[in-house]
Amino acid sequence: MQHIKSFFQKIILSLLFFLTTELIYAQIKPAYELNINGVKVIVQPSGNEIVEIQTLIKGGVQNYAANKAGIESLAMSALTECGTAKDDKNSFKNKLDKVSAQVYGITGMNYATFTMNCIKSDFETVWPLYIDALTTPVFDAKEFDRIKQDAINSLKAQASQPDYAISKLAKQTAFAGKNYAKSPEGTEEIVNGLTVAETKNYYKSILTRSRLLIVIVGELDKATIENKIKSLLATIPAGQPFILKKELYAPTQNTFKQEKKDLATNYIQAVTGGPLPGTADFNAFKLAMSIFYDRHFLEIRTNNGLSYAPQTYFDGGASPSANIVVSTTDPNKYITVLNKLINKTKKEGFKEDEVKNMKTTFLTGFFYKQETNGAQASSLAANEVLHNNWHRSLTLNNDIKKVTAADLNKVFNKYITNLTWVYQGDPTKVNPELFKQKIDQKEKLPQSKLIQNKKD
Repeated sequence: MQHIKSFFQKIILSLLFFLTTELIYAQIKPAYELNINGVKVIVQPSGNEIVEIQTLIKGGVQNYAANKAGIESLAMSALTECGTAKDDKNSFKNKLDKVSAQVYGITGMNYATFTMNCIKSDFETVWPLYIDALTTPVFDAKEFDRIKQDAINSLKAQASQPDYAISKLAKQTAFAGKNYAKSPEGTEEIVNGLTVAETKNYYKSILTRSRLLIVIVGELDKATIENKIKSLLATIPAGQPFILKKELYAPTQNTFKQEKKDLATNYIQAVTGGPLPGTADFNAFKLAMSIFYDRHFLEIRTNNGLSYAPQTYFDGGASPSANIVVSTTDPNKYITVLNKLINKTKKEGFKEDEVKNMKTTFLTGFFYKQETNGAQASSLAANEVLHNNWHRSLTLNNDIKKVTAADLNKVFNKYITNLTWVYQGDPTKVNPELFKQKIDQKEKLPQSKLIQNKKD
């Protein structure tokens, strides 16, 4: 009885959430875009007193060679940690602290982001600091050595974490020789060898209008935006045309790579392909992997007690991949159970009711995360860079509703095929041949069922 009551409470809360969200969005002015000096500027009025501005530099791991991984991360940290032409590090931070504003840079697989966040009444104070950090950083040698040592210490800490180590090995194995094998943070050896001069020159080479995207979430009038962005771009060169490369990952067979490690349990990860962002399969595969996460968790942990926290996820980046991750003391039993689960999913497909429920869960989670200006800006930015369509951030509700169970069945069969396995742990506990066995492709969803499931 209590379970039923809890279920209906969740349904009511979800309905109230969607109604409230729709009402809020209806009161906010529509988003729009500008082209200023060749740079796309996306503007989302916020309906509040916070201003969030994100300047993106496209490319990420595509911008540097493998032996320079970590250089972009250092460069983005240096923008605020090494001072500017007008302020040293302490002066710069003191000015921000006086108005409780934030200015910072980060980098990822597909782009770097330089962000400012402040109250609208403090915008005129923070904006000049933001421009200075972005366009006239000094890359002070002493401060650079400090942030470089901080980066090395962080890498050492990460290396001791098994979850991080298996994820890094999986990327390096699956994407060997390709951009996605690189880590934005680099390695201890590479980062230690980077100099302040080459990092400064690297930053100068990527700061071009051809690579920039600017996203603004806040209540700023159009004229103000145009004037401010023109002042920001005034000293930034146009640069060569840039297009983010998108690459499919499609392993031709199951493979298994292992590393001996003295761990309390064994860590395993599989990587396989997924649809490119901006394609028709993307939303369906995102939902399929979300449902498969629940099925995988139920079968591996609840029904068989093989792992404490098994997970699956879809990395929808420029080189998208589906991932299956587990830590277990019995890897041989795990792969047997997993293969049965995959084959069962391919044979029986996804049910209409679980697809319907996952749509609600997925959209509730998405809108819940959009409460802040920063989250909205990040969503607009990611959709523009990866999907070439910032509007997707605003139309996702209707887009997801159009996806059918038949769509999920089709994409799961299409992309969950051969798996690239990596293993860290006790080599005596695992039989590599079990992981190399091909998933039975004959057990696909019958055509008749695919047609039947097209009814949403």
